[in-house]
Amino acid sequence: MSRCLVTGAAGFIGSQLCEALLARGHTVVGLDAFIPYYPRPIKEVNLAAARRQAGFSFHEADLRAADLSPLLAGCEAIFHLAAMPGLIKSWTDFALYETCNILGTQRLLAAAQAAATCRHFLYVSTSSVYGREATQAETAPLQPVSPYGITKLAAENLCRAYESNFGMPVTILRYFSVYGPRQRPDMGYYQLIRCLLRDEPFIVCGDGEQTRSNTFVADAVVATVLAFERRAAALGETFNVGGGEIVALNRIIRMLEEITGRSVRLARQPPRPGDQTHTSANIEKARRLLGYHPGTPLADGLRAQVAWQKTLP
Repeated sequence: MSRCLVTGAAGFIGSQLCEALLARGHTVVGLDAFIPYYPRPIKEVNLAAARRQAGFSFHEADLRAADLSPLLAGCEAIFHLAAMPGLIKSWTDFALYETCNILGTQRLLAAAQAAATCRHFLYVSTSSVYGREATQAETAPLQPVSPYGITKLAAENLCRAYESNFGMPVTILRYFSVYGPRQRPDMGYYQLIRCLLRDEPFIVCGDGEQTRSNTFVADAVVATVLAFERRAAALGETFNVGGGEIVALNRIIRMLEEITGRSVRLARQPPRPGDQTHTSANIEKARRLLGYHPGTPLADGLRAQVAWQKTLP
């Protein structure tokens, strides 16, 4: 079993990754800065299950300033999920995205290099690095159209620079539109479900025909764990991580209306700058090298998220 560091451990995906690693018998060191992108109490609830495990320790620390050496002591694997997410705010507060996503990654890589115990650095990136359309394999041109996507691509390049110059054992995972329980309150499906449950209007940016390669959170976690467990196949590689169903937002609205038994009032606005038009994760490489097969049908995943959100205050 390995000692693993998970950054962004209190987040939507990071908290569930911690639980999956603990369930496999690994020791997990969780790290989160609790940057107030959304309320801290939500993240504390995310952490609750992991905190009950004997193999879990947690540190509140900011990658941009903290002394990382003690946190990395003995860690063989680093799962780097911590980042400032979201497109819109990245246009108005670029310094926050630049420091969290680029500086934080560089400091973590430098600390991992100095620690000399890291056998695997897994960096979680995003389909936003591809740009307006994300429908091809990992070798497709990278042309991000948002400051957020630009900072995530810069962090990818930092990982490759440390790999090339210092032998850092890197794997990059590009997540596509992850949804499910614990989804962040700013994300589209969370907002749509909340509007349905509260009978509030839901804002649709654009015509609603933009498509997404929907990835249930448990499938994203499985792919990440597979990349760790199949290290020999994953080192040096970049993988798309997506679900099996590509659906337009208008169809998602109808599906969630059927699941909740309610109708939503729509308010339409122009497309947002930096939004992607179509994403369709080509996961052939992850299937072939990692044995990754997303197992959650979209309807089941949406029902799980609705059931979770019904429990929220």
